[in-house]
Amino acid sequence: MTQPTRRDRLRPLEFIGLSFGIGVVAALVVLMSTRDLKFALIVLAIGFIGSLVVMAMFILGLKPNKEEIVDIEEMSAEDKSGH
Repeated sequence: MTQPTRRDRLRPLEFIGLSFGIGVVAALVVLMSTRDLKFALIVLAIGFIGSLVVMAMFILGLKPNKEEIVDIEEMSAEDKSGH
């Protein structure tokens, strides 16, 4: 079985970082307009979780490319053979 590349292993961190960035931007907008830190932190959490869920739904909707299909077939063949 081949090992995933470094890029494949770090891809989830990219999505988490992007979601965190979206949450921070939303929190900064709220903080600058209301000066309420608690509300800004709530918006940060909602923005982070909401954007993470939306990105996950988009990722689930993508069709796998040829390499991913081959990997899936290899893994299912290994599972059937008992390795």
